[in-house]
Amino acid sequence: MQAKPELYLLLHNIRSVYNVGAIFRTAEAAGVKEIILFGYTPTPIDRFGRVRNDLHKAALGAENMLPWRAETDIENVFVSCEKRGIDVVAIEQTENALPYTDWKPMRPMMFVMGNEREGVPLEVCERAKEVLYIPMAGQKESLNVSVATGIVLFSMRDGR
Repeated sequence: MQAKPELYLLLHNIRSVYNVGAIFRTAEAAGVKEIILFGYTPTPIDRFGRVRNDLHKAALGAENMLPWRAETDIENVFVSCEKRGIDVVAIEQTENALPYTDWKPMRPMMFVMGNEREGVPLEVCERAKEVLYIPMAGQKESLNVSVATGIVLFSMRDGR
C-alpha cells in the first residue's frame, strides 16, 4: 500500500472565524500535519491570549489537536517549504490552473486556500509549484472555502 502524502495548509487572509474553525475540524480529520494562519486569518487564540470561543465552537476542539502557527511573511513560508521538501499548491481559478482531479501529488504538499472574496493572490499563485481548481458544473463560480478545502484534502490524502 502506498504511503499517504503529508498534507499542510496555509489559510491566506480568510475573513470568517467560522470558516477557519470548520477548516481546522476538516484538516484534523484528513490528517493535516500543520496549519499556517496567514495575515489577518483568525487564530484559535486572540491577541489577548484568550481562547476564541467562536472558532472553538466550529472546530469542536480540533484546533487543540493540530499544530498551527500565525505567519505574516509569505516569503518565510515559501523558504521553509523549500527547505522541508514541501510543494506549495494554490487552489485558485487562474488561466493556467489544472483541475485538481488531473494532478497527482508526488511529494508533501501545502495547499494555499484564499480569502472568501479575493481568492489566493496572483503573486502567491505565480510562486506556487502548481495551481489547481475545482471544476464547477453549476452557474456559481466557486465554493465556500471550507467546503473547497475538504474536497481537496480528502481527494489528495489518498494520493489520487
